Amino acid sequence: MRIAVMGTGGLGGYFGARLAQAGSDVAFIARGAHLEAIRREGLRVRSALGDLHIAPARASADPGDVGPVDAVIFAVKLWDSERAAEQLTPLLGPQTLVVSFQNGVEKDETLARIVGREHVLGGVGYIAAAIESPGVIRHTGTMQRLLFGELDGTRTPRVEAFAAACAAAGITHEVSPDIRLATWEKFVFLVGLSATTALIRQPIGPIRANARSRALFLQIMREVVELGRASGVALDPTFAEGRLAFADSMPAEMMASMAVDLQRGNRLEL
Repeated sequence: MRIAVMGTGGLGGYFGARLAQAGSDVAFIARGAHLEAIRREGLRVRSALGDLHIAPARASADPGDVGPVDAVIFAVKLWDSERAAEQLTPLLGPQTLVVSFQNGVEKDETLARIVGREHVLGGVGYIAAAIESPGVIRHTGTMQRLLFGELDGTRTPRVEAFAAACAAAGITHEVSPDIRLATWEKFVFLVGLSATTALIRQPIGPIRANARSRALFLQIMREVVELGRASGVALDPTFAEGRLAFADSMPAEMMASMAVDLQRGNRLEL
């Protein structure tokens, strides 16, 4: 399968490397020092699930250098969505799927307005990964899961092909019959984790161990559940409580990408 990764950060770099190792023809779209390091030394992933070194790695700042592909993994920061989406045209063939594994609940509609709804799959990514240094992705913990599906819930050949590529790469994945619900389910947890780890400037371990910060985490998630239900999404009223239990199983050192960006002085997804 020919795949382009638009945004070779933590998520895009990790999953793109896994797919490349398994035999998919992957092109990495990146920029700056990260791009130069990938071109010079390949892309490295450091993970408890096994380190990877994709070398040589096909990498460019220009999608025009790649040409049409079967699938685009769209993984840029939300604030860069429109600019990046406008650059996707050279990657698109008649059946090319573009699956956004970004954060947020409006991402798919933003993408559809620019590239055409017929190309867009909804996607949800669960992973703690970030650029450790140029050309190097650090994966924290062992969670690495992708959910994706057509916006109307149908199972199409292109979805099945992407699922097969994920299976070959050992990526935990699921074809979702209701990707809007799955997107909101991640959003509930993401908002709670991002708000608390960025505000308190601590990883999840100390936050869940402290009664006051734990209560704050839960209350934030409950408010997002209420927002989703008011928007017509069939979230379980007790979904936040289940996500709090999930947080108890996470590596104590895990932080939201927003908290990592805050520490590094990067622009935040607000």
